[in-house]
Amino acid sequence: MMRFPSLFTPCGWAAALAALAALLLCAALAASPANAQFAMPSPDQPDMSVDARFRAATVESLATALERRYVFPDAAKKTAAALRARLKKGAYDGLDGAKAFADSLSADYRAIGKDRHFRVGYWSRELPESSLDAREPSPDEKALATEQLRRLNYGFEKIQRLMGNVGYLELRMFDGSPEAGALAQSAMSLLAQSDALIVDLRRNGGGDPNLIAVILSWLFDGTERVHINDFYEREGNRTVQYWTNTSQGGPRYVNKEVYVLTSRRTGSGAEEFAYDIKNLKRGTLVGETTAGAANPGSAVRLNAHFAAFIPTGRAINPITKTNWEGVGVEPDVKVPADDALKTAHVAALNHLIDQTKDPDRLASLQRALQMAKDAPVEAMDLGPPRATASK
Repeated sequence: MMRFPSLFTPCGWAAALAALAALLLCAALAASPANAQFAMPSPDQPDMSVDARFRAATVESLATALERRYVFPDAAKKTAAALRARLKKGAYDGLDGAKAFADSLSADYRAIGKDRHFRVGYWSRELPESSLDAREPSPDEKALATEQLRRLNYGFEKIQRLMGNVGYLELRMFDGSPEAGALAQSAMSLLAQSDALIVDLRRNGGGDPNLIAVILSWLFDGTERVHINDFYEREGNRTVQYWTNTSQGGPRYVNKEVYVLTSRRTGSGAEEFAYDIKNLKRGTLVGETTAGAANPGSAVRLNAHFAAFIPTGRAINPITKTNWEGVGVEPDVKVPADDALKTAHVAALNHLIDQTKDPDRLASLQRALQMAKDAPVEAMDLGPPRATASK
């Protein structure tokens, strides 16, 4: 099962996800060929001392893992060689704290490799024993991770009926569990009677393409399967395809306008959803160009306290034959993320007004439109823009 990691810790969830970091790393180490989440550790964890031997072993472990796993073998060799060269030149000399060393190594890893999913993390607690082969999380670890995800409602942050009977769904992640699938079906049922739909991915950092397929299936009539996306996996030299499901139960959301909200924080699997919507011409993207991270993969334990995320696959859209790595997904309507919801709501109401003949309904929509125009914009507080890597 090919999965995306979560590129960013969603805003407002930092404390909850920090508690999950080590558990999700265990799950990441166990997943094959790629994981769903790679939550970075809490910045408040205690530091530890590292010496030259430890730094050298960590760099070598990362370089070796890159050469064995990274989806682009030639780029892996160049990146590994460059990291070894930086170590030899003394780039990490004097970095006696694990946090500073992890930050420096992670920055070099990304800058040299130019892949938005490249990350190195330091954990103060000892990581489970694992080589490049993964260990299965214990039942207690799985249970605790599931309980934390339950408290986050598996990423389903908000389901709402906006003025003018416009549906609104805010998703903070695409979780691949059966529980998330059941919630998706419930959300679809609740939103089925809306006359237009807004899907908010501005704080969504990624997730599982299987849930993406479930939600996209709802947006097509089901008479024939629609080819959504492919993932090439280096291991086994194979390609996995994703299609909509014609047998998915419940009402379909067809012949209605769909708007997808994006921001510079929209990453990974959330970008896939936006990219699919755009290229299948099933909706309008409103907001900012997304982060530009298209290569899913898995976490690798480098030693007792360091782990890295290494992309082991790449997305291949069946229409464009490429993906959004390094460039992001460009919206159809470019506005700041703060303005995206208001802009999409106004656009949806204007479209409904153009299609409406009933005088009473028209008057109601015009009132809703004026109220939407008068509404204040949001204050998203997404933080500073992140530089986009280029291929």
